[in-house]
Amino acid sequence: MSTADDLVTIWTAGVDAVIGRRAVCDALRQHNVMRPNAVIAVGKAAASMAAAAHDAFGPLPMLIVTKHGHVKDAPQNAEIIEAAHPVPDAQSLKAGARLIDAVDNMAQDTHLLVLTSGGASALAEHLVDGLSLEDLADRTQALLASGQDIHAINALRKDLSAIKGGKLLARFKGQRITSLAISDVEGDALGVIGSGIGDAPADTPFDFAPYIVASNAIARAAAAHAAPGVVLSNTEDLYGDVVALAPRIAAQVLAAGPGLHIKGGEPTVILPPNPGKGGRNMALALLLAREIAGIEGVQILVAGTDGTDGPTDAAGALVDGHTWDGSGSEALSTANAAPWLDARGALFRSGPTGTNVMDILIAKRT
Repeated sequence: MSTADDLVTIWTAGVDAVIGRRAVCDALRQHNVMRPNAVIAVGKAAASMAAAAHDAFGPLPMLIVTKHGHVKDAPQNAEIIEAAHPVPDAQSLKAGARLIDAVDNMAQDTHLLVLTSGGASALAEHLVDGLSLEDLADRTQALLASGQDIHAINALRKDLSAIKGGKLLARFKGQRITSLAISDVEGDALGVIGSGIGDAPADTPFDFAPYIVASNAIARAAAAHAAPGVVLSNTEDLYGDVVALAPRIAAQVLAAGPGLHIKGGEPTVILPPNPGKGGRNMALALLLAREIAGIEGVQILVAGTDGTDGPTDAAGALVDGHTWDGSGSEALSTANAAPWLDARGALFRSGPTGTNVMDILIAKRT
């Protein structure tokens, strides 16, 4: 098996450990969750999470809101709305209105199962008065290009929304909500995941039982367990701007002996006006390729655990000492990493994974 195959196998083992279907199934059993009357699932992993509810309880009234193309494993009886990510579209507003309608019309004795994963912030929205879809799209684009972290971005999203930050579940008139979430944020706070669409306000009149069922830490532990070699470090420190991260990561790998480094988190990137095609993982991979240019025996895979990186069909990229050449500078300055990496066979495509626990980087030095 080649080093490249090793890295993909390790990354895949980490992702498999936090697949929505598995994580929800385990949580339903562990917490002895009683049969709900209805299920709402929102996020990139919504279909996979909802499949676990169907496995456990059979057919139920079920509403799934997810990203276009992320419907694999969705139960046949479910109502499905596919919307855009990372910038909301008209389908996102349709999803938001449908979520409000669903919650508003639940009976007083209802037990609602809410399943939330990353991506929900863009996939479902109901705007505060005076804000249009065009306004929301423009503000979202500006936030994504600003280099701010997800905590800051989602805090601003809550202010623009009539359903985020516990506002959707505040409308619930039933008896109990069980809220299971896959974390794609540092600190695993339910109020930040999906901008708090699966959270409830304090002092609710109903029973509220929230649980985090999957996280980056769980994925990294599984990746380390699957690694065939020595794991020299396993840390959740993949935060900050990619320009600052790349030399720091490369220095750590090059200073250490042979072995593996596993990192998790969600780096940020500042985009120029009219950016090209790519995502934060591709930008980081391209910068890392520059740092390790000409060095033998080093390979680095960095990819989003949801299977997508930015508005592309790839999860990230796998680079080594032969990837970089001078033309990469233009790809960096124009935020156009995807076609540059693709032309060199460095893009990593996993397809939608059924989970979303931020990003995982695996570096190997032989």
